[in-house]
Amino acid sequence: MTLIGWVQIILYCAIIVALTPLLGAYMTRVFNGERTFLAPVLRPVERLLYRVGGVDETSEQGWLAYTVAMLLFHVGGFVILYALLRFQGALPFNPAEQTAVPPDLSFNTAVSFLTNTNWQNYGGESTLSYLVQMLGLTHQNFLSAATGIVLAVALIRGFARASAKTVGNFWVDITRCTLYILLPVCVVFTLFLVWQGIPQTLGSYVDATTLEGAKQSIAVGPVASQVAIKMLGTNGGGFFNANAAHPFENPTALSNFVQMLSIFVLGAALTNVFGRMVGNQRQGWAILAAMGVLFLAGVVVCYWAEANGTNILNSLGLSGGNMEGKEVRFGIVASALFAVITTAASCGAVNAMHDSFTALGGMIPLINMELGEIVVGGVGAGLYGMLLFVIVTVFVAGLMVGRTPEYVGKKIEAREVKMAMLAILILPLMMLGWTAIGVVYPPAVASMANAGPHGFSEVLYAYTSMTANNGSAFAGLTGNTLFYNLSGAVAMFIGRFWMIVPAMAIAGALAAKKSVPPSLGTFPTTGGLFVGLLVGVILIVGGLTFFPALALGPIVEHLAMLAGSTF
Repeated sequence: MTLIGWVQIILYCAIIVALTPLLGAYMTRVFNGERTFLAPVLRPVERLLYRVGGVDETSEQGWLAYTVAMLLFHVGGFVILYALLRFQGALPFNPAEQTAVPPDLSFNTAVSFLTNTNWQNYGGESTLSYLVQMLGLTHQNFLSAATGIVLAVALIRGFARASAKTVGNFWVDITRCTLYILLPVCVVFTLFLVWQGIPQTLGSYVDATTLEGAKQSIAVGPVASQVAIKMLGTNGGGFFNANAAHPFENPTALSNFVQMLSIFVLGAALTNVFGRMVGNQRQGWAILAAMGVLFLAGVVVCYWAEANGTNILNSLGLSGGNMEGKEVRFGIVASALFAVITTAASCGAVNAMHDSFTALGGMIPLINMELGEIVVGGVGAGLYGMLLFVIVTVFVAGLMVGRTPEYVGKKIEAREVKMAMLAILILPLMMLGWTAIGVVYPPAVASMANAGPHGFSEVLYAYTSMTANNGSAFAGLTGNTLFYNLSGAVAMFIGRFWMIVPAMAIAGALAAKKSVPPSLGTFPTTGGLFVGLLVGVILIVGGLTFFPALALGPIVEHLAMLAGSTF
């Protein structure tokens, strides 16, 4: 652990905090339908889209209609992406002449990108054509990211409105989010990435001769545009199999740092949107503070574990930390920081192989995902996931003081608590349930590259990543099998949509309630006591649920490492 390493971490956090109110103010204006500096250019386009789609932008929907519209939207997205994958061989912009993707892999991939997971059981550039990467994956990255954001905004409106029957209009929200937020930022971001050296071309692969005289075909393509939205939208799917460790996806230390910023920036800004919409920005800062505490705790542990290496490495005189599976141009601190960020934000892009992390270093990404990825989380998904824990927290606080809990002027009653717990419990059901099957079902066991606790961690990480809609891989597990393709698709679908429906039901119930002015008995939710209680509830729920599984994997592996054992 070095001074320059801590400077990088502090600088990263400072920039995110500085950008949060700026971007939060802009996003609030967008979703409130107010005029922005892009309106002269984009407002005519927005009106045209409504006219073509038959959308009345002045009409709003109740929570159920909003949710149904979102689900139908995703059905259409699934059909389009699945068809592109299956007919890839007959479609243009396919310089490597890639053939059709098999049915089970197409199904898994379509569900993966539909749910903002971007889990990839295929080899990136060796499987998909330019057209599928652009029209299928990049396009879906925009839409799945926008969906997460607008669902969070709908839940925010539930807290902000009083005696209302509606939470917004899905078609209007998704249009404004894509048009005014995601597209403009991604255009600028793409140009920056091209400047850094990332390809953006429809040209054929480049043939080269290595220094040893071997012939090599180097894949290129429309990479920068996909990298921009995969990071900003916390999607994470890589154009190349090596993802952000590939020099064509992440060529420099500067591109690496900016990509890390882009992963957090929208999720952090949404906490400020929450504070502005409920009329008290301190509420948003309190939520961001709770996220920050959990994030920094994870960074400290992961950085410490990787910087200290293992007893075996140290005994061999390799005391500079664990560099296995890491790019030399990034080093330990940038690799550890990237790993914590990408799993805290459900992005899933990786610039190092998590399978090669130390036991405790690899455990932190696991914990981030098992907590529901509410530490900033996926764009939108992180905020509404955190707000579910907020509801549970104020309920616990209400039990302590013996009165009906309140939050931002809304009484939290039995229905909201039940819906919140239902959404929270969906995640361990999929994560632990499928892991239990995966470590005993013979075809699944055959996919494990390692025995012992590390092999268990590989399976646990896979289903945790898929259910949490993260998409990062621990590596060491052969996922492109019928069992993992189908079971993984189920985990991704349920992890995304079975959490969304209860959250939207809460939005509708809260919007219909009257606002209650604070009284002497109201538990304050903007100070350090609330932040501490919220963090405590999250850790207790996560600890009680996942500690036994972690004990079987990374914890026992760490203890074995201390005893000098390997697997």
